[in-house]
Amino acid sequence: MTPRGWAVLTLGGLVLALLVASIVLVPWGRPPAPRADQVAALGELPVDQVAHAREFRSALRPGAYGALVVGLLVALLLGLTPLGARLVELAGRPFGGHWTARAVLGGLAVVLLADLLTLPFAAWRQSVLTRYGLSTHGWSGWAVDLLKSYVVSAVIGAIALLGFYTVTRLAPRWWWAFGAAGAAGLVVLLSFVLPVLVEPVFNRFTPMEPGPLRTELMAMAARDGVPVRDVLVADASRRTKAVNAYVSGLGPTRRVVVYDTLLREATPAEVTSVVAHELGHAKDRDVWTGTLTGALGAALAVVALYLLGSWGPLLRLAGVDSVAEPRAFPLLIALVTVAGLVAAPAQALVSRRVEARADAHALALTGDPATFEAMQRRLAGVNLADPDPPRWEYLWSASHPSTVERMAAARAYAREAGR
Repeated sequence: MTPRGWAVLTLGGLVLALLVASIVLVPWGRPPAPRADQVAALGELPVDQVAHAREFRSALRPGAYGALVVGLLVALLLGLTPLGARLVELAGRPFGGHWTARAVLGGLAVVLLADLLTLPFAAWRQSVLTRYGLSTHGWSGWAVDLLKSYVVSAVIGAIALLGFYTVTRLAPRWWWAFGAAGAAGLVVLLSFVLPVLVEPVFNRFTPMEPGPLRTELMAMAARDGVPVRDVLVADASRRTKAVNAYVSGLGPTRRVVVYDTLLREATPAEVTSVVAHELGHAKDRDVWTGTLTGALGAALAVVALYLLGSWGPLLRLAGVDSVAEPRAFPLLIALVTVAGLVAAPAQALVSRRVEARADAHALALTGDPATFEAMQRRLAGVNLADPDPPRWEYLWSASHPSTVERMAAARAYAREAGR
């Protein structure tokens, strides 16, 4: 069998594995959240708060969707015309056009150009956050964070680019197989490394101070059977007033992180409710599920790019001879960008189902639907969230159930539990 035949077979196997993993690991059912309860919850929220949140979200949309459109157009322009290949050549020219210079510097130049062209939309977002009082640091702090993100992305990108194009040169007929394995391995590695090495670049994390709240959170984790390395507090207040918490890391790097803004804005019972939600993610191995499906998806993408990239008309549009050469990197970016847009609604759906399961876990663990509902009101108020967003936007990009959905789920739980 030819390498292409093996690639087709591998692609089928990866698609099947991803489907099985999604069916088995993703909670496709969700706790009840009757629409009648959602409407009732929406009616109980302060009218001015809802109006203010919707005004804020409307102000964000032009920048968000403008960046999406411009990013897509730039990717298509560079990937489906010879312009991208010429940019890669230009970046490698000071180094004699060596393949490593083209691979690393050319690839980073393509990504940087796209970032610079969408930078005005990022500035738009920051101006809106500042105008509505959600951002607490000025333009200098915003610029520093932006530069940090560029540096982190450049380091990770350079390693990935050098590794990928080294493989294409050493195994020109089978690079897709080694590349797929490498992409999957990189996803797993980053799941361990990002919480430990990258998150501290943007925030300072300190252990939660000893006291009744920390004791309660650690006891709740032990009662839930979830090994947690620590409960950390992130100094999020230096850049935002938003409240949040999350769980990150795998195995020995797993930790629950609570924003310092949450500790200031919420009651201890509400903080406990939020952390119970995060423990649900750990209990159900959601990080492992995301890592596994992400690794399978990355491997599948590499094989698909190999098969699609051998299509003659596509190569002629990009002005390249092979998808495995550094000059074809813009073409790969164009294909990945389109695939990401197509897959966005499915990814959002999976995320909402996972978050709904974590909500159900929090309700069962605390047995306190009233506090859970109060916390959702607080989250919506402080974070300026639209409690019942437009349906099209919800289906396209919402990673969490809406505020009224979560409040309705708490009410349905209370009725079922007789509380």
